[in-house]
Amino acid sequence: MTKKDQAYELAVQKREVFGKKLNKIRKEGLIPGNIYGESFKSQAVTANLINFHKIFKKAKETQVVYLKLDANKDTIPVLIHNVQYHPIDNKVLHIDFRKVDLQKKIETEVPVKFTGESEAVNQKKGVLQTISDTLLVEALPDKIPSEIEVDISGLKEVNDQIQVKALKSSTDYTFKDDPEKTIVRITEHKEEETAPQTEAPTTEVTEQKEEGEVTAEEGKAATEKPTEKPAEKTSETEPEKAKKS
Repeated sequence: MTKKDQAYELAVQKREVFGKKLNKIRKEGLIPGNIYGESFKSQAVTANLINFHKIFKKAKETQVVYLKLDANKDTIPVLIHNVQYHPIDNKVLHIDFRKVDLQKKIETEVPVKFTGESEAVNQKKGVLQTISDTLLVEALPDKIPSEIEVDISGLKEVNDQIQVKALKSSTDYTFKDDPEKTIVRITEHKEEETAPQTEAPTTEVTEQKEEGEVTAEEGKAATEKPTEKPAEKTSETEPEKAKKS
């Protein structure tokens, strides 16, 4: 069985609907998309939602998918390059198909899959920290791996790490990331910070008084006589002067 026999095939149709009218075709179970690529005139298309999900679940963004456009016998080799989702219900809104030349190498991101068990993690010496969950590789489109396996069983102590240069090479693809790039490492456990204990704020309680009741402070204020400032002597009036005379 050849690679082509194992390939994924998806039927698409030319699309002449754009803008707000796209909501109507989405309700009909279709997804709008675009095919683009080097030396290829961009083509707007639609794909059946259910059929796309079946293909995307297996092919992801790393395996070649052959698009059958309308009634054409020839298929178009593509990679599912970008899938846009609705921010609330997570439904697929749009797809970008990247046309590829099966005879030309391309660069693409491939997901990392960790295998094995770390002694440092099992013995609770530290925690596994993922620095990069994808790696950039160069390969022919039909030689791109679906994932890159990274064995973490060699991570036994805190600060142990795995860099790109430690990965096994392959005849199908080459790594394009910096060889010194760290993929995963063991870090120390972070102690949970305990907030300093503070005294609970004291709440001043004021007793509610019955109607007519007077508090001690109010009573004290009521019994105290206000100190009056002695009146200043005023000059004698004219009638008083007359009496004396």
